[in-house]
Amino acid sequence: MPRPLQALIHTGALRHNLARARAAAPDAKVWAVVKANAYGHGIERVYEGLRGADGFALLDLAEAERMRALGWRGPILLLEGAFEPRDLELCSRLDLWHVVHQEQQIDWLAMHKTHAPHRVFLKMNSGMNRLGFTPDAYRAAWTRLDALPQVDEITLITHFSDADGPRGIARQLALFNVTTQDLPGERSVANSAATLRHMDERGLRSDWVRPGIAVYGSAPDFPEHDAVHWDLRPTMTLRSRIIGVQHLRPGDTVGYGSAFTADQAMRIGVVACGYADGYLRVAPTGTPVLVDGLRTRLVGRVSMDMLTVDLEPLRQAGLTADVGSEVTLWGRAGNGAVLGIDEVARAAGTVGYELMCALAPRVPVDVTD
Repeated sequence: MPRPLQALIHTGALRHNLARARAAAPDAKVWAVVKANAYGHGIERVYEGLRGADGFALLDLAEAERMRALGWRGPILLLEGAFEPRDLELCSRLDLWHVVHQEQQIDWLAMHKTHAPHRVFLKMNSGMNRLGFTPDAYRAAWTRLDALPQVDEITLITHFSDADGPRGIARQLALFNVTTQDLPGERSVANSAATLRHMDERGLRSDWVRPGIAVYGSAPDFPEHDAVHWDLRPTMTLRSRIIGVQHLRPGDTVGYGSAFTADQAMRIGVVACGYADGYLRVAPTGTPVLVDGLRTRLVGRVSMDMLTVDLEPLRQAGLTADVGSEVTLWGRAGNGAVLGIDEVARAAGTVGYELMCALAPRVPVDVTD
């Protein structure tokens, strides 16, 4: 019998979340962002659920090749553009759209020999201070690109640093709009948070929205709002089973470093999941877990292959968890109860993105509707 740890990818939830993004921006086309192997879900596994998107956005050429191998013939956008001149050859062959965020990429385009001109997305650094031309340099970059025979349409793009928080997007949006006010071309400015929170904001025009984390059922502004607030469904479930039960007396400790001490008699369940599977070692006692669909907590330190959970809440509810009982680390339990990945991540001091992307290769993954 194989180890009872498994991840499930929910195709129906992917479709639902994509539809939620489209409903939030009804006048825009939608990129489904599938960078980082579709946020740890697997590009091939999410394709069926996300093929209703208008395009796919990702980072590297290998992922773009995988998308074309799946049969996708629509737009694919390289969010960081070309990393060296020869990347443009594959952009031509695979018909890839790509971001231009620095002068050297324009130089490479000027030297590139292609029969079909490229669709490019000219990125402005409006305050994120990662990639992009400053507002002072943006128009000159646009003029250079517009003069190149290797370039077809130029889409104007920026990225908001605070769409998920109280600072909001007003400052960056105003700067972007002032700088681009008389430039032709489509705009793409809205990530998940901007799509869900700010699409009715005055002056916001996003012909293409770029939902990432929201497509995978995580709230982009957690804990202010959770996934239920945005009507997002979990697209990944990580589940296992109890493989052992221990009976503790008051004063007994659990796991490495004796990080948890029982203050009363209690039962704990040993679960087949650990940090080698992608569950965070730093997750502390109290991190929420579902056992047979009922909420309980992690106790003690997470080991490489195992973790331990408190079974007392089940006893108090009149249930008897034992070897073989279902354990949901995040996602949807067999009885329909949901443990949001954001809640688990917050207990561990991180974000849902990291948990999704950290799923280890040794974890078997199945696709279900």
